[in-house]
Amino acid sequence: MTAAAIDGTGQEKRLYDLIWKRTIASQMADARIEKTTVNIEISGDSLSQKHQELQFVANGEVIVFDGFLKVYRESTDDDDNGTEVFSHALPVMHEGDALERRDITSTERYLQGPSRYTEASLVHKLEELGIGRPSTYAPTISTIQQREYVQKGDKKGEERKYVVDTLMGIKVTSKTKKEMNGADKGKLIPTDIGMVVNDFLMENFPDIMDYNFTAKVEQEFDKISEGKAAWNTEMKAFYKKFEPEVEAVLNARSEHKAGERQLGEDPKTGKPVFVKIGRFGPVVQIGSADDEEKPRFSQLPSDKSMDSLTLEDALELFKLPRKVGQFEGSEVIIGAGRFGPYVMHEKKYVSLPKDEDPLTITLDTAIHLIQKKRLQEAQRHLKTFDEDPKMEVMNGRYGPYIAYDGKNFRIPKNLHDAAAELTYGQCQEIVKNAPEPKAKRTRR
Repeated sequence: MTAAAIDGTGQEKRLYDLIWKRTIASQMADARIEKTTVNIEISGDSLSQKHQELQFVANGEVIVFDGFLKVYRESTDDDDNGTEVFSHALPVMHEGDALERRDITSTERYLQGPSRYTEASLVHKLEELGIGRPSTYAPTISTIQQREYVQKGDKKGEERKYVVDTLMGIKVTSKTKKEMNGADKGKLIPTDIGMVVNDFLMENFPDIMDYNFTAKVEQEFDKISEGKAAWNTEMKAFYKKFEPEVEAVLNARSEHKAGERQLGEDPKTGKPVFVKIGRFGPVVQIGSADDEEKPRFSQLPSDKSMDSLTLEDALELFKLPRKVGQFEGSEVIIGAGRFGPYVMHEKKYVSLPKDEDPLTITLDTAIHLIQKKRLQEAQRHLKTFDEDPKMEVMNGRYGPYIAYDGKNFRIPKNLHDAAAELTYGQCQEIVKNAPEPKAKRTRR
């Protein structure tokens, strides 16, 4: 039964279709693909002795028998339609045939690094290396994102030029074209914190970080589950070697922390400028901890990387806070704090969106953000009471609630629509009849 014949949402139908195709394909015969490679010798009196052994190579392949490919073809990360593209079949040729050159095109190419992982390709790599089990893949991927070692998202590429040379007859023509390089869509992109943590672990715990370590541990777990080994014996053997390594790292007194790098000196004060991982993420620091004057800090914007940051980039960050103008008779100030850049007006703060640069943001944009924040606050605070200023009806993520004396109290669902019309007496009744909070369970 195909997906079209079942009821469900579009996503449910696609999942059913994937399961159906894989199940049917697993019962079908292998596909047969014929691959052909033709070596073409270069003839000509102008060839030097050095280049006489050079030759052209043409590759072609064609599906001789579809087999399971008739039903299902594995998709790749960059191919969403579930099909693979096979190259065209080569024309019929025989050994000794003379081939006439029409034109030759040479395209400039740059060395490409490995593609970044998607969630699917990372799971495939974990399976290939024998790391973890299917039940651990989802928690592993969610953990590295929650700890901000990687971020799932898109990365803008950079435009670069490349040259295409075409030989037609005895004439060579050149054209310069443009392409986007380094763009990633929906990939797991490592953060500065992730790279620093990885470098630290690789330097201090190379045995633990080795791919074979996890695969070996999995085998030991199997032995324990089968009763062929005692868990306490295995743990004791592991910690006998691991604990001294941890103690050695903890007792080490390095001059700089992991990931810390000196960019140069501040021309105004002559103090050193560092980029490092702070308590709330990557920061730039002017001055040292042993200085009499307290060091100055600036949070690193999300579009900057610790590896590529220059001294000039770092000094630009200390141009904050800056005044962009006045609104309603008060200064509008752009600053940067431990939670990122912000707009400050009348001692109230509004966080800047990630796509806004604190060094170039205009007064009009800042005012728009201030007004937007005010509207959100007005929608959040539904009602206050003169009888008791501590009590307030609020609109939260999961619906309206009562905030009173530092605690939150749920409003019954049948009163959600009329939450803004609740009287002081009704709110007192809800607070009075609120159930006691459940005691938190602690692990032992």
